[in-house]
Amino acid sequence: MRFGLFGAATARRGQSPDVDSAAGFKDYIDYIIEAEALGFDSSFIVEHHFTGFGQVSATLNLLTWIGARTSTIRLGTAVIVLPWHNPVLLAEQAATVDLLSGGRLDFGVGKGYRHNEFDSFGIPMEDAQPRFNEAIDIITKSWTSNDRFDFHGRFWQFKDIVVEPPTAQKPHPPFWQGAGHPDSIRRVAARGHNLLLDQFASFADTISRFDTYRQAMIANGFGFDPSQVGVARAFHVARDQADKDAALERRIAGQRRMHAISQRPDGNNTSSIMAFSDTREASEESALYGSPDEICRKLERLREAGVQYVLLNGGGTSRDNLRRFAHEVMPHFRVTATRHAAA
Repeated sequence: MRFGLFGAATARRGQSPDVDSAAGFKDYIDYIIEAEALGFDSSFIVEHHFTGFGQVSATLNLLTWIGARTSTIRLGTAVIVLPWHNPVLLAEQAATVDLLSGGRLDFGVGKGYRHNEFDSFGIPMEDAQPRFNEAIDIITKSWTSNDRFDFHGRFWQFKDIVVEPPTAQKPHPPFWQGAGHPDSIRRVAARGHNLLLDQFASFADTISRFDTYRQAMIANGFGFDPSQVGVARAFHVARDQADKDAALERRIAGQRRMHAISQRPDGNNTSSIMAFSDTREASEESALYGSPDEICRKLERLREAGVQYVLLNGGGTSRDNLRRFAHEVMPHFRVTATRHAAA
């Protein structure tokens, strides 16, 4: 199995000269540098706006800095919400990160799910899917066309453009799409894009979504590679039951806070990521929380279902948590994978 990270830095807001708003970003960058040294394969970073608690808003800017401080770890976005962005400007910025990092960009995109963000941008959530589809077409064309072109769509019009710089990866950086509903997963597979599965879904739902994608990729003639699916999971390597209990309480509080700022006023947000249960039982079942042995048993269940790529969200930048997972969990799966390959 391969392991990457999924999450975000936090920039504290404060009027006092003693508050260093960059401290959270600096800490996160150092966290990723250590993760690379520990053998993690990637770092996927979120995009969110207007939260009041300082989540990452300018993902590509942060990844540029991380790319300059690292050499091998892949730089992922999970996800950039396309309906909010000028797709040509975004294609240029992403290509710049890919070029400067030596082809390490994983371009994760989505249509968004938080009502407060759409409302604050003045963009109807009902337009999210068509805006997303149009942006994908424009970005793909921007990265693959060496000739000037025009584009006349419902939301965007461009005349006589050629996007610079070129990407390092050819024909372009891999697209990763976040999806959960079966029809959404099939749309991802129809384009041959990679799939990101959220951290809140139960193991049963996650495995079902994995299977839906596999079947759709094969049906569309793309074939299937398990490394094309990144399964996000929260993780906490607990020292004892009290430590595990405290981590679960923090997770439930975070889920409720996310739900509160994401829900529509009519309570009808049908995004798959909003379908989680915030009970203790559901939170514990979906997360990789517990002793190394407990976590290994859960990972084994995913591996038996075919999952090979797991993206871990530690709920912060605890070095102890990161190191314990790298030293006490990862070797069990890396060694087994080597043995399987040799056999």
